[in-house]
Amino acid sequence: MPDIFTDLVASLLSNLRAPGLLEQVGLLLLSICLGWLLARVLRRVFTVNAVQPPAMQIGLGSFAKVLTPVLTLLLLILVKLLMQRLHQPVNLLRLVIPLVASLALMRFVFYVLRRIFARNTGVGTFLLLFEKTFGVLVWIGLLLYISGLWPDLVDYLDGTVLPIGRYKVSLLAIMQALVSVLVTLVIALWAGATIEERLMRMNTMHSSIRTVVARMARAFLILVAILLSLSLVGIDLTVLSVFGGALGVAIGLGLQKIASSYVSGFVILLERSLAIGDMVAVGTFYGKVTQINSRYTVLQGLDGIDTVVPNEIFMINSVQNYSLTNRVLRLSTQVTIIYQDDIESILLLLEQATIAVNRVSHEVLPQALLLKIGSDGLELEVGFWITDPENGRLNVLSDVNRAIWRVLQDKQIKIAQVKRDIKVLHEGNFGADSQQDSHIDSPQDRPNSKNSQ
Repeated sequence: MPDIFTDLVASLLSNLRAPGLLEQVGLLLLSICLGWLLARVLRRVFTVNAVQPPAMQIGLGSFAKVLTPVLTLLLLILVKLLMQRLHQPVNLLRLVIPLVASLALMRFVFYVLRRIFARNTGVGTFLLLFEKTFGVLVWIGLLLYISGLWPDLVDYLDGTVLPIGRYKVSLLAIMQALVSVLVTLVIALWAGATIEERLMRMNTMHSSIRTVVARMARAFLILVAILLSLSLVGIDLTVLSVFGGALGVAIGLGLQKIASSYVSGFVILLERSLAIGDMVAVGTFYGKVTQINSRYTVLQGLDGIDTVVPNEIFMINSVQNYSLTNRVLRLSTQVTIIYQDDIESILLLLEQATIAVNRVSHEVLPQALLLKIGSDGLELEVGFWITDPENGRLNVLSDVNRAIWRVLQDKQIKIAQVKRDIKVLHEGNFGADSQQDSHIDSPQDRPNSKNSQ
């Protein structure tokens, strides 16, 4: 190992002493500056464009960190080819080009991974650890390439053979297979995420249709990536028929619920019975639809708790959608008052108190109704409408009840109380004479205690 580093240092010193060093340094700095300027120009041209619809704009805003080293690398390669045609020394460029290529590769991989896995959840610990590990591997590979050990490593991996069944596979073939599978899958996921992002910006298409197209496009791209990667590895695709039969048996025996949830998810999206932002109630769950995935739907309750509901439940149960056709929702509250002569003025007071509440709709006015002339009093109902059910029902119902209570207190309107008959049995006497009936009326009907004496 010391001889290797000694040779590497000697090679670097010889390159620095080679003729034409200043010209290469100047061309290197010029390429870096031009790459940076071209990246800024492309960002301004393709990202800030109010004329194009959002789905047609090219997302180069977050690609800027990748664009600069990529353009610099292309310019350096052109400069190197041009200088080789002119028979000029390119020792420094041969050393710098792998460095810039490694930087461009790492930034591109980081960009793709964050576009796929960190769009909504943010950058997680595992993703950061993977990025650091990948960066270390890239720099180790660059060091092996510069030191001249890369061909020896490739020969060692190619010569190391592992017995797998009746076949013998080299470590190089296994690594190439893993890399090809990972690359094709990552490209498929990246393309699927990009298509989904573009579709979600198309306001002219219904959100459910956009979600269906995005899910189907991602599934199709993943299927194509798997088939392509298997072909690149050298696996015969006819073996998939056996796997398909096993998968069908597994679905028939133990995966009915999962398959049903996936099919139900696509049916829900195609029927457009649910959409992002709808307020729905299914079974014991009530909340706002925040996500519609292939297998499950996320409902966010008014208490902030997210509930993951399998899509199968939406197919086998009745669903109440409070915002399917319109967002107007009727609520009501009841109150029973004692018998009054002027019931019309009381109904008007209740309507005026209800309309004063903030969230009560003014387009459809509240209505106070006399439901029943009961044995205990007059049963009234106040019905009103709201246009924002996603903000909750109990809070606005509480505000209306408080407003009605204040009106009843201000106008001295008494609430009716239920009359009850109570029978008292004296201890030790169980005859007919031991039973005393007492009739308890409402407090306002009770006689004065002094007069009763």
